[in-house]
Amino acid sequence: MNTSATGAVDAQEKVDILVVDDLPEKLLVFKTVLDELNQNVVFVRSGTEALREVLTREFAVILLDVNMPDIDGLETATLIRRYKRSAHTPIIFITAYADEMQTARGYSLGAVDYILSPVVPDVLRSKVRVFVELQQLQRRIARQADARVAQAAAEAALLVAEESTRRSAFLSDLSHALSGLLDVRTGMHRLLRMVVPALAPAATVALLDRQLQLTCAASWRNGAEAAVDHTSGELPLAELERMQHALQPPLALDQLATTLAYPMRDGQRLLGVLMLSGEPTALGTAVLEEVATRAAVAFAAAQLHQDLQVEIQERRRTEARLEEANKRKDEFLAMLSHELRNPLAPIGNAVEIIRRIGGHDPKLVWATDVTDRQMRQLTRLVDELLDVARIGQGKIVLQTAPLELASLVTQCVEMQRPALAARRQSLTRAMPAAPVWVQADGARLQQVVNNLLSNANKYTPEGGSIHVAVTTDRGQSVISVRDDGMGIEAELLPRVFDLFEQGKRALDRNQGGLGVGLTLVQRLVHLHQGHVEAHSAGPGKGAEFHVYLPCLGAPAASVAPDTNANNTSVTRMPRRVLIVEDNVDVAETTATMLTLAGHNVRWAGDATEAFTAAEEFAPEVVLLDIGLPLVDGYQVARRLRQSPATRHALLVGLTGYGQAADRQRGRDAGFDHHLLKPADPAALCALIEGWRAVQGDAGGAADAVPLDDASALPKTANLYAFKRP
Repeated sequence: MNTSATGAVDAQEKVDILVVDDLPEKLLVFKTVLDELNQNVVFVRSGTEALREVLTREFAVILLDVNMPDIDGLETATLIRRYKRSAHTPIIFITAYADEMQTARGYSLGAVDYILSPVVPDVLRSKVRVFVELQQLQRRIARQADARVAQAAAEAALLVAEESTRRSAFLSDLSHALSGLLDVRTGMHRLLRMVVPALAPAATVALLDRQLQLTCAASWRNGAEAAVDHTSGELPLAELERMQHALQPPLALDQLATTLAYPMRDGQRLLGVLMLSGEPTALGTAVLEEVATRAAVAFAAAQLHQDLQVEIQERRRTEARLEEANKRKDEFLAMLSHELRNPLAPIGNAVEIIRRIGGHDPKLVWATDVTDRQMRQLTRLVDELLDVARIGQGKIVLQTAPLELASLVTQCVEMQRPALAARRQSLTRAMPAAPVWVQADGARLQQVVNNLLSNANKYTPEGGSIHVAVTTDRGQSVISVRDDGMGIEAELLPRVFDLFEQGKRALDRNQGGLGVGLTLVQRLVHLHQGHVEAHSAGPGKGAEFHVYLPCLGAPAASVAPDTNANNTSVTRMPRRVLIVEDNVDVAETTATMLTLAGHNVRWAGDATEAFTAAEEFAPEVVLLDIGLPLVDGYQVARRLRQSPATRHALLVGLTGYGQAADRQRGRDAGFDHHLLKPADPAALCALIEGWRAVQGDAGGAADAVPLDDASALPKTANLYAFKRP
């Protein structure tokens, strides 16, 4: 064949490839990549130009950019398909991003593939070469149609091309089916639906963990309605043997063909095995390796997603549990610390006053009364904690006897009179005309009624009303305590008798309590073979408690109260001292003690009074309670540090909250010292004297820097000194 003839044939064999992209630099890349194919490559920069070219010539393949300014790639493909000449021209979409909807639409327009940019040159060339060769074969077939040999060759070439197209289409559909896979089992079913019967009459997918132990498997036979799932112990023995054989390294491709099994690997990790049963189709033999590779990528992504979801959920549950446990612990410790220490402060002060005054001075009697009152409060709190624990352990044994209920309730009401009077609350009673008898432990039943009355007293505002009644109902006696106080939230009502359960409360904790009283009521009533109920219409609408006990018909027994107190002495030196404290007993006893020591003392009950007193009185020492109502002690301290009158004063925080975080807050707010209640009176006086000694007698002009030398401070475990910047 001469040179001119060869050139004519080459020119005749060349096919047209259309590249559509609006970016010149990308067209240059495509030209460089496709030049090696030695074909006629037509470059256009818009959908309009592409349509014009399609009308004038036939293309082997169209490389179409999805995102273009005038007509995008998907619209251009739609218009191309309307022309008879290009109705079946292969289109490969080039895109930087393909979501599921975009991909689905592209395939519905007859796209044979999606290639993500930047393109891999070898991949692009190999895919385009398929369609170039397809068209070249088609042209040869057309040229040699009249010759039988040429016709057979053309048919064979066409078959190969169709097989290649089917392979590309199958792999494209497979990628689409497995894309965005989030559930492993769903992915196995989708894979089997693609494989059977397209690649073989039956197939099995088995997935392995990192120790190569079978985690799950599924199989599907042609004609079956759905896949059959298997656990590790349910997979048929024959399938297990085939799987083990497929996993034996090294495994050559010809061995894979005989075993009809192929490992699914994601990098170096073995994820599982795809096994075909029965005679595979030609397509199955051709694409098994590629199918296994694509499936492995999809399963790896799904397993990663599932592992992350499990880990996230577990971490959230753990964090929630830890947070709740930590919150309850901190709340309980702060509450316990505050409640047990607060009553001790006035006791210590009152004892100190007794030491200083001595004899039968009226103040001695008053201080003794304070001691007794606060001692009773502390005793009650400790007793309740101990009683709840002992009841839970079954260590309380009731000493029962016949009791007349109205008399016992009346005694309890009288015991609560001082607390009711202090809050100006009115109490009404409704007692039965005839005696109501019960078999009960008088002391414990009195404890029940006192706790209910105390609860009503605490949660009813000043001037409120409380009603107590004793009735009978179908062989049971009923003690009712009703108030018009703050009520109970609906979500709290079912848990109101749980240990340490309380409604929301502010930093001042002016209602007090440990959340133990109602738990104790319920458990003591249960020991008496009765039950207790709580009712409330909601916040601000009061609450009502009913105690039900079995009635008797016999004689009665009753109960009574009791009293006690203690002794000793301390210091001197005149200073202007401002006490900011909402607890009247604490404030009065502290003021009296410091007055007796020779100091000039004023008292403020809240933040507003404190600010006013600070301006008028210009105190040299401020004893500031942290748990003030409305505005807490930390905020008051910050304001006092900003005021010229108290900028250099000795600022001492008095509190029952003694955890590290509380001390840090005190330091940040500007306190010089943090004293835990009960503050030792001698230590408090020594603290003031020690500060005075450091400050000197210069009239208070120097900055009140706290003591740096720990030896100069009073020796007490409840005192924390801060260095103020």
